[in-house]
Amino acid sequence: MTSDAAPGYLSADDCRLADLIDLVSQKTDLADYPYAAAVEQNMLIYDGARLRKELSGPAGRLRVEAELARALLGGPGIVVLAGAFDDPWVVDRATRQFEAIIAAQRAAGGAAGDHFAAAGQNDRIWNALEKLALRAPEVFADYYANNLIAAVCRAWLGPGYQVTSQVNVVNPGGAAQSAHRDYHLGFASDTQAARFPAHVHRLSPVLTLQGAVAHTDMPPETGPTMYLPHSHKYLPGYLAWRRPEFREYFEAHHVQLPLRKGDAVFFNPAVFHAAGANRTAGVRRMANLLQVSSAFGRAMEAIDRAAMSAAVSSALQAMADDGASPAAIANVIAACAEGYPFPTNLDLDQPIDGLAPPTQADILGVAVAEGWSRQQLETELGARSARRQTRTAS
Repeated sequence: MTSDAAPGYLSADDCRLADLIDLVSQKTDLADYPYAAAVEQNMLIYDGARLRKELSGPAGRLRVEAELARALLGGPGIVVLAGAFDDPWVVDRATRQFEAIIAAQRAAGGAAGDHFAAAGQNDRIWNALEKLALRAPEVFADYYANNLIAAVCRAWLGPGYQVTSQVNVVNPGGAAQSAHRDYHLGFASDTQAARFPAHVHRLSPVLTLQGAVAHTDMPPETGPTMYLPHSHKYLPGYLAWRRPEFREYFEAHHVQLPLRKGDAVFFNPAVFHAAGANRTAGVRRMANLLQVSSAFGRAMEAIDRAAMSAAVSSALQAMADDGASPAAIANVIAACAEGYPFPTNLDLDQPIDGLAPPTQADILGVAVAEGWSRQQLETELGARSARRQTRTAS
């Protein structure tokens, strides 16, 4: 590419539609992905029941996760997990909680914003992760014990990932979103994005995993998410997605895969995508949008993970008492507690037993293993929080 940008930087001059078309013309070959069940509309479809079986052993887990990562990075950038939740009751219980939260929000009134759609046309639950954990800890624990969700998160981000979620309900008649890329650079203006060197444009997508769990059946008329497979490979895409010719190409060539309740889809945040229009008269399309951050980055939402950990601890203890697998308990802890030890105040929070002090997730894990009371856990989490506070000179 040639442009007027300084070496190592990108500019609007680098945005050529023909380059994007060349990339998205690639065909996804099922033979390259032995754990996948099918390729539909250039996207990889995985059977949830098979993946659960493959993930049951350590060797199989690593092979599956390596394939998922390859699909997200060098493949179409999108993986669909059909039947990600094998028990619809788990999804339905969470749906009822989300509906109650939305009803309370409506009763309270106030403005409702959105990122890539007109304000107020959808129902949004910001920070649905924390709200669900505090409102219904047992529901939260059942939901995030899911091995498939944890496997995709680990595959893309490694351990210590941070889950956030925002529930989105597109009401009947809700218009489609505009095509976009997502967090981090996807939230920057063109001017802001151009200030970041090209290597950061490559880095930004690997700091975040985008996903969605279908809480209702999503036939095409309800407007499931539209995608442009392989578009994440287009380096100047963070500068291109607002340009009219790129949006027009997306509108003409996107794909849209229907989902069933309990399915999940995960994608590279640099994939050009947008929620579709709900053309039905009576279906409220609900998805739990998962935005999972690398331990090396920061999440979009501020979350009180200490309060969540305390709230969920009894549910975790009940799971352990009922014979839940260590993996299921670990999945809930990973979705709930802070899994990264920094930043902290090393004068007070010294790494005595290793290179880093214990994480919030470590403490919650010990609490479950040793059967701590909630009060004991809250005391220890409070002490940890106090150790992490800065101290200014008087």
